[in-house]
Amino acid sequence: MGLDNLSNSLKDAMKKLAGKTVIDRAAVDELVRDLQRALLSADVNVKLVMQLSQSIKSRALDEDLPKGMNVREHVLRIVYQELVNLVGKEAEFSLRPQKILMAGLQGSGKTTTTGKLCRYFQRKGLKVGAIGADNFRPGAYAQLETLCKKINVPCYGDPNEKDAVKITRDGLAALKDVEVIIVDTAGRHALEDDLIEEIMQINDLLKPDHRWLVIDAALGQAAREQAKRFHEAIGIDGVIVTKMDGTAKGGGAMSAVSETESGIVFIGNGETIEDLERFDANGFISRLLGMGDLKALVEKAEEAIKPEDVDVNAMLRGKFTLNDMYKQLEAVQKMGPLKQVLSMLPLGGLNVPSEALDGTADRMKRFRIIMDSMTPQELDDPSLINTSRMTRVAKGSGSSVDEVRELIKYYKMMQKTLKGFRGNRMAMNKMMKQMSKGGGDLGGMGPMGPM
Repeated sequence: MGLDNLSNSLKDAMKKLAGKTVIDRAAVDELVRDLQRALLSADVNVKLVMQLSQSIKSRALDEDLPKGMNVREHVLRIVYQELVNLVGKEAEFSLRPQKILMAGLQGSGKTTTTGKLCRYFQRKGLKVGAIGADNFRPGAYAQLETLCKKINVPCYGDPNEKDAVKITRDGLAALKDVEVIIVDTAGRHALEDDLIEEIMQINDLLKPDHRWLVIDAALGQAAREQAKRFHEAIGIDGVIVTKMDGTAKGGGAMSAVSETESGIVFIGNGETIEDLERFDANGFISRLLGMGDLKALVEKAEEAIKPEDVDVNAMLRGKFTLNDMYKQLEAVQKMGPLKQVLSMLPLGGLNVPSEALDGTADRMKRFRIIMDSMTPQELDDPSLINTSRMTRVAKGSGSSVDEVRELIKYYKMMQKTLKGFRGNRMAMNKMMKQMSKGGGDLGGMGPMGPM
């Protein structure tokens, strides 16, 4: 789902290169072909793919080998750097009082993203307010107001007023005491002159610090025309790509950002108000290549988890009992879907079973109820749980023996996953340092052959 296919294809291409005994022109050509197939399947623009291919080829074959680096490490680093260049730089902004104008067509997720942005700034300690200036789509203001009420953020709008500029002006007066004002503007089903004229007028009145374009990842390369038109009208300085969790065309939408000459500021990858992630090009490519994104993981953990909630160091050392799993399931649930959290860990080529990623709230709740019926000794040493103990636990928790077995099976998969992570951890940490700084080694990638 989403960019999973691209990620798997990129990782396969890198693994194939890492497994070769000789890195010569033929090996580089094969790597480039694999990368081309992966990127074109993700709807990345053909011209950009060809430019990336040529750059990788010329650098891999012509650049001098950096000191302390062998051929394979050098080529892998080049691929990483060129993929980072492909998705572009991240747009810059700071956590200070500011006004933000949201632009985009109807259906892009603009109103939902406005609510998510309110939550983002709120969690950073700023007083936020929203203005619902979308007077075109019925129910737009009601939707924004509902989102804002959930997080106790003030929201101004007037569903009976047809003048979006007046709504914005009145909203600025009503929200004069907040630090960050985010204005949700109207969209259309297609780019129309009246839409562009309206947003230009709002832009002139608001004089925003940022003008962010919201585009649906499912549009792929079709987002290019939107980005170009809005940029010409108001000068887009950041793009938010939504619905990245549900389409294989995300590569096309992200590459379309080049039309704005700015960069990506956030990525929307879920349906809840918490599912908005600050874009970091290095972290994004690291995740696609299976090297994780520890910076994003730490930020998410700091926002969602108290230190006493989970012993991260114990988990990284490989200590993992049912008692640990109980605490960690509760903590991870606060951070978002388990699949998303694990993608931030440097798991390398580790294959995480799909069953281990099925961390739905209902399932986790049922598991916790079952664990509540276990003794402290059983929670600390799950190997004690034999058939008779399973029967007792099932009876005490109001569940079936099969459900208890399912819990034990899930626990064993998670334990195996963490053991695999422990084994990959040192090598992947070295790899990430290598990719970003260009020194050291790639942590035991194997002996290198001559170019």
